[in-house]
Amino acid sequence: MPRIAKVEPLTQTRAVRGPFDYLLTNGLSRVDVGSVLTVPFGGRRVRGVVVGLAQESELAPERLATPLSALELGVPAGLVSLALWMADQYCSTPARALALVLPPGAADGRTGAPKTALVAELTPAGVEALSNGARLTQGQRAMLDLLRRDGPLPAAAAPLAHAGLRRLAGRGLIALGARVQERRPSTTAVGARGAATPRLTGAQASALQAVVERLDSASAQSSRGLLLHGVTGSGKTEVYLQATAAALERELGTIVLVPEIALTPQIVTRFQERFGDTVAVLHSQLGAGERADEWRRLRRGEARVCIGPRSAVFAPIDPLGLIVIDEEHDQSYKHEGDPRYDARCVAAQRAAQSGAVLLAGSATPRPESVHTLRRLRLDERVDGRPLPPVRVLDMRACPTLLHPDTRAALADVRRARAKAIVLLNRRGWSNFLSCRSCGHVWECPDCDVTLVLHRAAAQLRCHHCGHRRALPTRCDEGCGSVAVARHGTGTERLESELIEGLGSPDFPIFRLDSDSVSGKDGIAAVLAEFDAAPAGVLLGTQMVAKGHDFPDVTLGVVLDADATLRFPDFRAEERTFAMIAQLAGRAGRGPGGGRVLVQTTAPEAPSIGHAARHHADRFLEGELARRAALRYPPFGELIRVVCSSPSPGAALAAAEAVGERIAPSPVDVLGPAPLFRLRGRERAQLVIKAPERAPAVRAVGAAVDAVARRRAHRGVAFSVDVDPQ
Repeated sequence: MPRIAKVEPLTQTRAVRGPFDYLLTNGLSRVDVGSVLTVPFGGRRVRGVVVGLAQESELAPERLATPLSALELGVPAGLVSLALWMADQYCSTPARALALVLPPGAADGRTGAPKTALVAELTPAGVEALSNGARLTQGQRAMLDLLRRDGPLPAAAAPLAHAGLRRLAGRGLIALGARVQERRPSTTAVGARGAATPRLTGAQASALQAVVERLDSASAQSSRGLLLHGVTGSGKTEVYLQATAAALERELGTIVLVPEIALTPQIVTRFQERFGDTVAVLHSQLGAGERADEWRRLRRGEARVCIGPRSAVFAPIDPLGLIVIDEEHDQSYKHEGDPRYDARCVAAQRAAQSGAVLLAGSATPRPESVHTLRRLRLDERVDGRPLPPVRVLDMRACPTLLHPDTRAALADVRRARAKAIVLLNRRGWSNFLSCRSCGHVWECPDCDVTLVLHRAAAQLRCHHCGHRRALPTRCDEGCGSVAVARHGTGTERLESELIEGLGSPDFPIFRLDSDSVSGKDGIAAVLAEFDAAPAGVLLGTQMVAKGHDFPDVTLGVVLDADATLRFPDFRAEERTFAMIAQLAGRAGRGPGGGRVLVQTTAPEAPSIGHAARHHADRFLEGELARRAALRYPPFGELIRVVCSSPSPGAALAAAEAVGERIAPSPVDVLGPAPLFRLRGRERAQLVIKAPERAPAVRAVGAAVDAVARRRAHRGVAFSVDVDPQ
């Protein structure tokens, strides 16, 4: 047996890099790669992950510490190697990457111990008492009848008091004992269709056959990635479902990644209808106990399918046969913490390591995916209906938020007792406030951004740090003027206008944004209400365009469609195209057909024109040509380094130092340039443009580590973002 465990302590500092050797005793003979240990480290007790085993150490045995304890369940060895790959790939530390793959709560000791409950169970003596007319009260007989009919029952749910249960137990008629009680997440069913498996179209069957061939193939792992490019309503989800069934038949598990679990309740509903209890759901809004119990079900193989957002890519499924990435274009797959991983890249790596099939799907796939993955096409909707016609409305001469044709179209929807979806990707009532007398603009005291008006709460809010202040009635910069102007329109104000012009008890207006919903089931509840309503309008931010399937929506409206084009980002065209095309896909799925209106001040923009004509291939062709000419991904690599500090000038000085160390490498260093202040910290950034990823990552990682160790830059925080979104 190995005597040495190589352990990575779960510390946050970049300066501490393991692994460190620990001597295994007989009491820890079952330790393996992936085991989670409590170890003495630097005078403290910390959690650590075993990343390797050895027979001997370079240190003498008497100099080695011994682990104090081990958790019951560790992580699969494959997840350990995946985490170490992430640490290297995203210029992070092994400890920070390993923390992502641990059982819920394991890093801080809150592992969500299994919940137990007192359970009553009928004994053979109890069965005999019911049949031979034994002396029983009416309540006792009812209790025994209930146990005979429904089986074991938690004592807390029994119709008999605890004292009565104990009297029955004393007579030997029931048995009372503690049992583990699983905490299962509750989900709001949206768009239920039943568990029946529909017949596939020819295109769906062809796509499924390609997935099944990869499941059964022994070919090189690098060629196992597939892209399911299907128009909205073409039945991509059914391909996912039948591919999952094929994996389960081969005793292989499946991970299904969705952009945001609360925004995709329909796909969760359909998987649970089809596969029942073998489906587990993992996401951050679950309670600690629910997450722990779902994780254990997956680790033990009791559940073989996991659905969740980006963190579900670390689900402890072994063996793994299929990873599905639904709506693979969505930018929420990028993690904002350290390491700043992209779940799509991590999924590809995990699939390669485990020999699983990667199946990414979207109606508006990323140019990177089109360039690198084999594309499977679903060019028609499953019902044969055409995609809805899209009309672009020029807003340059329109003084109001809603174009007259948009107002008329919404009125038509109301008269027809149908449904519409309206997208305005801006929260709040107004973008900002200003004083008409002195020009003062209300800004966040901790961030260099304006505060957004939320009228219902009578507050100004910062959408970056969460700062709030009361709504001002006069200028508080000295002039005291009451002439306070409101600029711009958000979803809150638009909701008020729609209610005033269209709303009624039989034609409700539903608003869906992060201000209008609360709780883990808030978003799903709004979607379920809209789904159940006979008519109405669903208004919201980009949440309303994410994969919803409502057959009775006959009108889709995109307001301020060119807003994303004004961002200084080479992906601006891609995001604008995807937003319009995705919203357009929500309309016209039912027998009533549908249409789409796009309001914009840039009607000639190529991305808007291609989206309006449903020309995805032409858009992708032009976008890939543009990126090739400019050496943007997928034809080049980008790495962003952000330095931040509460001290003025410190962040810019640190960014300059990092740039100087990288400069000798064969890459382009753009910057440093100052960023707006965020949460009270000054920031500066560098962008590194390189032809190859691995050498650039090594150069940036070495430069950041070297600068971070300098005393002159103490207090500066460094963030490395490989392939920034």
